[in-house]
Amino acid sequence: MNEAQIKEACEKFESLVRCQLERVEEINAATDFVDYAALDRLIIGVCGGDGIGPVITEESAKVLKYLLQEDVAAGKVEFRTIDGLTIENRVAHNQPIPDDVLAELKKCHIILKGPTTTPQAGDPWPNIESANVKMRKELDLFANVRPVKVESEGIDWCFFRENTEGAYAVGSKGIQVSDELALDFVVQTREGTERIAKLAYEYARNNGKGRVSVITKANVIKTTDGNFLRICKEIGKAYPEITTDEWYIDICTAKLIDPKRRRDFRVFILPNLYGDIITDEAAEFQGGVGTAGSANIGKRYAMFEAIHGSAPRMVREGRAQYADPCSMLRACVLLLSHIGRQDKALLLEQALDICMFKEAKLKITGRDSGATAAAFGQYVMETMQRIAAA
Repeated sequence: MNEAQIKEACEKFESLVRCQLERVEEINAATDFVDYAALDRLIIGVCGGDGIGPVITEESAKVLKYLLQEDVAAGKVEFRTIDGLTIENRVAHNQPIPDDVLAELKKCHIILKGPTTTPQAGDPWPNIESANVKMRKELDLFANVRPVKVESEGIDWCFFRENTEGAYAVGSKGIQVSDELALDFVVQTREGTERIAKLAYEYARNNGKGRVSVITKANVIKTTDGNFLRICKEIGKAYPEITTDEWYIDICTAKLIDPKRRRDFRVFILPNLYGDIITDEAAEFQGGVGTAGSANIGKRYAMFEAIHGSAPRMVREGRAQYADPCSMLRACVLLLSHIGRQDKALLLEQALDICMFKEAKLKITGRDSGATAAAFGQYVMETMQRIAAA
């Protein structure tokens, strides 16, 4: 390795540091959360993504429009279709989110977003950044909230994953110093950690959850994870009625499969990468990643999505119409709750529990041996009608 390579690497690192310091200033300058009740009109953008995304998003949007039809008729809610997040269009513009698409997204308050394909090594696509990561950064969607509940197992968990920092903040901006050495970076800020911790503790207080668990690897990743743990514990002191405990990510992952210990967990706070991984494990207890929804919350915007990917193989094999819409429908429950339509959220949640577990007249298998996404969406709406009429 020569001095020129070292100098170039240092210059790139300096650029990253300056960029992150600017982001800290932007976080500090952010205003308070939008009051949706005070809006004359709430705009919900529906963005299908790619792969199976358009199929499951269409069915979820139908359910949302059914539930919000009175608000739409009164002009209180408007749905907008936003195209352009396909992998083909993103590659054509060489952008994770093309500028014109991003501009349309920013005109909305709420976004219902289907899965999008993220290029990886060996793909035919160029190495553009994840559309999800880009959207979370551009709209400052700092909290990824993922609930998992299995009453029969005593599981009632809610994960608060920090969404804009950690290993994903500059994940596409690592430094290839030489053929022998490559470096990636983890980002942690006081402001970023404080706001995710406050949101988690407020949720715990408002929902009667008596325990918050902070998940890190602070014994090894001593600076960034160490800061994350310390700041979360500082925030926790303002909530004396809530027990705060701490777990390393590896042993926490093990304890989630311990039938006795997993009942103790309630609310989790995690850095970005750990949260991404462990919530997929948690979703398996509920029936798999197809059963869990995800909320991405910021002060100005909020985005709701499935926690799984775009499943391009299902499209290639002609099976897209059999994709499971349940994760997106669970995301709609979170969306409705977030905008203050709690009665609608509870109705949809109750219908999904009936359709997915209790009654389960239709089975989704991902193939022609099971129901289509459209048929399942209709089943959910008919079930809501039955509940409302009872």
